[in-house]
Amino acid sequence: MAALCLAGCGASNGADKPSSSEPSADWFPTAVTVWPKQGFDSEGVEQEYSPTDDVSKAWNICASFPHLADAYWLAADYGVIQEAERAGVNMDVLEAGGYGNLDKQIQQIEDCAQNSDAVIIGAISTDGLNPTIEKLKADGKVVIDFINGVSSPDTTAQSLVSYREIASQTAQYLLDTSDGEAVTVAWFPGPKGAGFAEEANKGFTETLAGTNVEVVNTQWGNTDKDSQSKLIEDALAANPDLDYIAGNAPAAEAAGPILRDRDLTDSIGVLSYYMTPGTYSGIQTGSVLASAADPAVLTSRIATDLAIRALEKQDFDLHVAPALQVIDKAALESWDSTTTLAPTDWSAEFSYSAN
Repeated sequence: MAALCLAGCGASNGADKPSSSEPSADWFPTAVTVWPKQGFDSEGVEQEYSPTDDVSKAWNICASFPHLADAYWLAADYGVIQEAERAGVNMDVLEAGGYGNLDKQIQQIEDCAQNSDAVIIGAISTDGLNPTIEKLKADGKVVIDFINGVSSPDTTAQSLVSYREIASQTAQYLLDTSDGEAVTVAWFPGPKGAGFAEEANKGFTETLAGTNVEVVNTQWGNTDKDSQSKLIEDALAANPDLDYIAGNAPAAEAAGPILRDRDLTDSIGVLSYYMTPGTYSGIQTGSVLASAADPAVLTSRIATDLAIRALEKQDFDLHVAPALQVIDKAALESWDSTTTLAPTDWSAEFSYSAN
């Protein structure tokens, strides 16, 4: 199956992962969808996006992440740091250490906001940060909601894709692959209460409702390999005749060796609703059938640019989402991985100083 373009596919730079962490100035223009208001309730419009080239000063921006424990958030780190360097602004990156640490994320945001002009928030909780965001707005701070999504009406703008849509497209790939046969799937959306996981669950289950694909086991949990491995073991024990495993990227990565050890690689197909280097390698080797490619690098670059535009009092869109694709082995050759994966030599960086 070829790549599914959910919001318009950009030009390809080849299938290889980026190999260098040198600053990139050629990520734009890129295909995006923009909405006239925040959220996904209005009609989106496809267009091309380029960052501002009119930056008057080295603004102070901080970005708050749930964690930096997996390759997805490492790609987000790469995106905000590289765009800060390209634009000539200061960037501090904070990570709360996991989805169970909402209080820590709140404290980190409150601390960093004291010396920042703008805050970019990858939220641990859809609702739990709303009082903090309300206070940031009252204090005159620019607040950009990115990747995970919050329910607060007080953010300045959003840079986030629809996890409901991308998980729906992952489910559609499963329907196409199963070709109308009655099959079973174990589903691993991610942490309960996290916006991205809750939305992905809606999209996946809604698309499969009333079809021949039955979700026989749903397992919620943190997106680290140890947690996901245990959940997969539990699902296999409860469902020995399982046909598919689908879910978050660490679950797809963890499934490979578990299925190999049980001699089930050819019996159980694996799908991920977002891309990491592990799922990328899995597609290459055949341990993963397909993975949605949520472009974390582009989302992070755009979040940084939205913050700068708001600080500069320039025009900006209230909600921007880069193009989405579902990638299988046939699509790897034409897919531009630099939109989604950090370079192989990138390690977490927590600040960039333009001064």
